[in-house]
Amino acid sequence: QVQVVESGGGSVQPGGSLRLSCKASGDITSIGAVGWYRQAPGNRREWLATITTRGDIVYVTSVKGRFTISRDNAENTVYLQMNSLKPEDTALYYCNAATRLGDNWGQGTQVTVSS
Repeated sequence: QVQVVESGGGSVQPGGSLRLSCKASGDITSIGAVGWYRQAPGNRREWLATITTRGDIVYVTSVKGRFTISRDNAENTVYLQMNSLKPEDTALYYCNAATRLGDNWGQGTQVTVSS
């Protein structure tokens, strides 16, 4: 079993930055990849970025160059650095730890971008 907890959301003005954290616990060695997703009201959950245990990284085109996914193995934490935030980035942000047994989602952290 793996548990993940997201943190770091908040309210920010357009052009601002936030760093989200996804801290994992439990059977850490079973995790194959961690991904960040978001869901805005009325929209489907959208995949943003993934980092694998090998260190491979992929992004959705819409956030490439603005968002950076990284990890701190010592802290069992994956980060999502978000720069140049736009109002359309407003959403509930989730992380998911994928294992061979399935997906492990957190409760999400809210990001609101407005002036």
